[in-house]
Amino acid sequence: MTMLEKYKIRASKRVLLFLAGTLWSFAGERVLTLGYKDLILNNNSPWGYLLISVIIFYIFFRFVFCKMVEKHTTRIMSSSLSDHCIFSFFDLKGYIIMIFMITGGITLRNAQIINPIYLGTFYLGLGSALLSAAIMFLTSFFNFEKIKLKYIK
Repeated sequence: MTMLEKYKIRASKRVLLFLAGTLWSFAGERVLTLGYKDLILNNNSPWGYLLISVIIFYIFFRFVFCKMVEKHTTRIMSSSLSDHCIFSFFDLKGYIIMIFMITGGITLRNAQIINPIYLGTFYLGLGSALLSAAIMFLTSFFNFEKIKLKYIK
């Protein structure tokens, strides 16, 4: 056993699902809060923008985050290991996507090249989709025994 293996923090499959849900909850809450503030502070009639946010939510949730949650839940649950590295709730590609999204979001916001109303509209939809993905991970955590039966071979 290497020194790295000896000190690696390990977690069960269920804990990994909880960690993924917690991380996405935090990210979703932050993005949603930024979007809400931008939209409310810069617009006195946000209804049309809220409708656009719903469309953005649907696109990101249905075609990005829902698939990502399914992929990572399947990867975690199908693993033959009983304990995993605490950071293995995502694969390398998932972490790269997350870093790209965070960096892109911060850069876009600080550059101030997009009107806050439009950025807030986008963030509101994206943040809602992130929170919905978090709810999917946390649902798998709370229904772990039921979910586990689906993956038993």
